[in-house]
Amino acid sequence: MSDLPAVERVASAAYTVPTDAPEADGTAAWDSTTLVLVTVRCGETTGLGYTYAPAATARVVDDLLAGVVTGLPALDVPRANEAMQRAVRNAGLPGIAAQAISAVDIALWDAKARLLGLPLVDLLGAARDEVPVYGSGGFTTYDEQRQDRQLRGWVAEEGIPRVKIKIGESWGSREARDLERVARARESIGDAAELYVDANGGYGAKQAVRVAAGLDAVGVTWFEEPVSSDQLAALALVRSRVAADVTAGEYGYTLPYFRQMLGAGAVDCLQADVTRCGGITVWLRVAALALGHGLEISGHCAPYAHAHAAASVPNLRHLEWFHDHVRIERLLFEGGPAQHAGSLSVGGAGEPGLGLRLDAARARPFRVG
Repeated sequence: MSDLPAVERVASAAYTVPTDAPEADGTAAWDSTTLVLVTVRCGETTGLGYTYAPAATARVVDDLLAGVVTGLPALDVPRANEAMQRAVRNAGLPGIAAQAISAVDIALWDAKARLLGLPLVDLLGAARDEVPVYGSGGFTTYDEQRQDRQLRGWVAEEGIPRVKIKIGESWGSREARDLERVARARESIGDAAELYVDANGGYGAKQAVRVAAGLDAVGVTWFEEPVSSDQLAALALVRSRVAADVTAGEYGYTLPYFRQMLGAGAVDCLQADVTRCGGITVWLRVAALALGHGLEISGHCAPYAHAHAAASVPNLRHLEWFHDHVRIERLLFEGGPAQHAGSLSVGGAGEPGLGLRLDAARARPFRVG
């Protein structure tokens, strides 16, 4: 073990990027997004990882995780992940601590692949050549014209054959507008593209079943978090009563969370976020858990962070091409997988690791910590 390269330094930084317009979903509104970046140095090699989380997450990295990871063999990423999970026992794993661990874990995998001179997908082993994506945005704050432009841009201009909009506006209190917006979305994308919706837990169970009847009329096939993912019995009830696939899991921070969701029969497709659930190490375990239940997995947001891991699992359905995160990742990073006709190709250029480099000049004005 002493001959292996060791982690010599762990550093963090936070960047807050304003949205390009006011945004909201069924249960929250925002005008900026913060990315917490982690870098790990191993000799002349540096790996990067990140999470979308409050800037305070960087403090967790610096105070609770950096000292635990420094000195460990850089190739032993699962060892480091376990050490970090133990280190936050008293702080509490779900939430910010899990997001901090996720960012460090992603950076460690990036560093390991760079040390070995391999694209991360080649290190993990590819299960597919391309990663399907779906365009995601359609915020409740958009007017008819802006929603139409965004959806037509994905489908007609970029060739993405599946898109998603937000519904459940104002905690489910505007059902009529929700259904009007879904109907307009179908008009925008035509009959051939798949149409998804996400209520972010804004409805009650019976309300979600009523709304689903209207969604069926325009061919919606993906109903994300129709009720809160904390209410597994209600989620399972909705799943049993509606035609669209019911999905959830983006708020999972621990492996037992996903086991409980699957055990409750609550979803048709499991979602997991590599920047929240414990990094690539745990995301791959979640994918295996879903596979063991005969289900597919969908990567939630952060497309550049997910792409290589997503290409390595056989039961991937797709990856979320989320409007905010695509903007931020294109702004802050050089490199990254190109999107063409609804899919990402990863690793083909031979760039080691994730293939990402921070553009320091572009990132500097957005740094907040």
